[in-house]
Amino acid sequence: MSTLEELTALSANPFNPVIKEWKAEGKKVVGFLCTYMPEEILYAADILPVRLRAPNCSETSSADVYMSHLNCTFMRSCLQYMFQGRFDFLDGFVFTNSCDHTRRLYDISREVLDYPYVHLFSIPHKAGGTEVTLWHKGEVARFKESVEAAFGVEITEAKLRQAIDVYNETRHLLRDLYELRKSDSPPISGAETLSVVLAGNSLPKDRYNQMLRDLLDELRKREGIAKYRSRLMIAGSGGCDNPDYLGLMEEMGGLIVTDSLCFGSRYFWEPVDTGGDLILNIARAYLNRPSCANMTDRVIERAEFVKQMVEDFRVDGVVFQRMRYCDLWGGQLLYMEHDLKKSDIPLLSLAREYKMRDVGQVRTRIQAFLEMVGR
Repeated sequence: MSTLEELTALSANPFNPVIKEWKAEGKKVVGFLCTYMPEEILYAADILPVRLRAPNCSETSSADVYMSHLNCTFMRSCLQYMFQGRFDFLDGFVFTNSCDHTRRLYDISREVLDYPYVHLFSIPHKAGGTEVTLWHKGEVARFKESVEAAFGVEITEAKLRQAIDVYNETRHLLRDLYELRKSDSPPISGAETLSVVLAGNSLPKDRYNQMLRDLLDELRKREGIAKYRSRLMIAGSGGCDNPDYLGLMEEMGGLIVTDSLCFGSRYFWEPVDTGGDLILNIARAYLNRPSCANMTDRVIERAEFVKQMVEDFRVDGVVFQRMRYCDLWGGQLLYMEHDLKKSDIPLLSLAREYKMRDVGQVRTRIQAFLEMVGR
């Protein structure tokens, strides 16, 4: 089995064999949903952070008792998995106030479910300014103290710096992977790349880094993908964690060469400085990464990041996908449609559910978009 095949297999199951091995050693696992949660804090405590998803969730009947149909189906699917016991391997859960849907999930889990450790990690909704950074530093420090108290551990400066080094290597290796996609014939598709990034959301990062090094060696020897109609970028909201969704576009000839997704580039783009105040460095780096739409002062910067990606990866068209009822990314779309039009960058907007539905309609719209931007 190639490294790519192994990573793809590991990405398919939220409770994969590596997590089972970790648990068998008596170690703790803590789940989280948002990339603004500083994983280095948990990793420095020898706790495995696992970003949770609900792949193949077919219905949300139990979750719908507690959540409105106006809540996004990503959060409803995760809640359904909680009720089904699919996350019972967790020793705790870290939520964020990133959006109303996520906050609602926190409220329900706190009142109805019984996780040994539950923490709400507050994030600001503006990313710029010294005052905001210092406030966020306080939240990172509070989270560190919460982990130490709940799990009886001490997160020393040496352990935290070591964790940052490991995560920075992950970021560096994933940036190298994306560099390979700039070529005329990229050796890896968009769907395959998403599987690789997803696998890293549930693996110990030192083990994942070795697999990434092996993968890069294999890809440099792999024949590139030359037969495609257009080079595409996919952008937009969270919940885009299904490689089949990207594969649908690529089956029709649109090769996805880059992205602006929290399950993609926004997860690893910004390294953390290892000199000086490490807690401050973590707070600053997480706020300075390509932002989510919950950061209300970064609307222009998000559009500029997309345009820079278009230039760097020679993108022919941008597919902007968002979960239905995601008002934050709906607002970003209004600005981006206008801004990209001024720059003559073709944009296709797709509203979607977490479970792949209306495949025929998506095919039709992708087909028309590829005909418009095709080479």
